[in-house]
Amino acid sequence: MGSTIRKEVLIGAIIGLIGNTFGVLLFFLLFLEGSFKENFDYAYQYGELGKIIAIGAIPNLAAFFLFLKIKRFYRARGVLLITILLAIGILYLNISTG
Repeated sequence: MGSTIRKEVLIGAIIGLIGNTFGVLLFFLLFLEGSFKENFDYAYQYGELGKIIAIGAIPNLAAFFLFLKIKRFYRARGVLLITILLAIGILYLNISTG
């Protein structure tokens, strides 16, 4: 039974990563001009990357509530875990870039 729970949490975590990646890419495509690399470098250099990653986490909110609605609680836990890890990463990024 423990491996089933781990599998469900892992699936939720993977969906959380995919959702965040999709959100970040969508932000870059819709709101910024130029190439992805140029925008990424600019955002990192000027300390805006953490904000973009946080905005990119919005699809995780939808995935989390969808999993709760269909009673896939361990998958929702995986999405929440990834979101918390992203928040810690954003905090580190903001501290390290000043």
